[in-house]
Amino acid sequence: MLVLVLALALLGISTSGPLARLSDAPPLAIATWRLGFSLLLVAVPLTYTRGWRQWRNLSRRDLAIAIAAGAFLAVHFWSWIASLGMTTVAASVLLVNLHPVAMIAGSALWLGERPTHRQYIGTAIGLAGAAIVALGEGTGVGGCSGTSTVWCRDRELLGNGLALLGALTVSFYYLSARRLRAKLDLWPYVTLVYGTCFVLLIAFSALMGVPLAPQPAREITLFAAIAIGPMLLGHTGFNWALKHVSAPTVSLVMLGEPVGAGLIAFALPAIGEVPAGRTIVGGAVILTGIVIATLAPRRAD
Repeated sequence: MLVLVLALALLGISTSGPLARLSDAPPLAIATWRLGFSLLLVAVPLTYTRGWRQWRNLSRRDLAIAIAAGAFLAVHFWSWIASLGMTTVAASVLLVNLHPVAMIAGSALWLGERPTHRQYIGTAIGLAGAAIVALGEGTGVGGCSGTSTVWCRDRELLGNGLALLGALTVSFYYLSARRLRAKLDLWPYVTLVYGTCFVLLIAFSALMGVPLAPQPAREITLFAAIAIGPMLLGHTGFNWALKHVSAPTVSLVMLGEPVGAGLIAFALPAIGEVPAGRTIVGGAVILTGIVIATLAPRRAD
């Protein structure tokens, strides 16, 4: 049962990038609809457990943290989804999965938590791998085929930069939300942060003039699949698995997302991406760094 749940969870999170690439909607619209459908999913267990009552115990500072976490998450979804239109799925997913390394650095700078020597080493290796991938190859991805190599390369570099921004902002989201998780159970926590993120994405869309509705039936189907796959199968499955196996084990399984997303993007005829050599080499370096950093023993108190 455990192996099946982990396999389905890995499959779920691996579909996020390819499904977003298949959509023709603007990145902000994709992110907003994804959060909207996700809120519908989490509202069911929230109502059943009456977890919303825990919100009464939150202070103004807690609410400010929730707004900050929602803002970081909103920027994460926008930047990462936008990157998928400019670089390959494999490169984008690899770079955005650098967030464990970014969290170690953020914890040291923001929370004063000193990394272990292995975490320093893992962080350095992960950043080196990110540099290899982020340089890009200018191979005509992201709809720039047939144009100048320089323009393609610049577009790919921008996409890689947006994926790195997605990694940085999601790490800030995790760090800023640490206090909230100490006060809230899972469902009231995700509903509060997802709700804040959803409202901010609607506001961003209005400011940028991005139309959210109406959307074709094909797009609505993709939006729902993006929410159900990564959210229902992926994150819910991993949260369930954490009760049966250690967090490092779950983290290692989650490292399969770049591989799974790359294989799906290659197998789908509508995408048909073959990962470039630089992406494969840099990806191997990134995953090595993350394994070293996340499996490093905790510093003794």
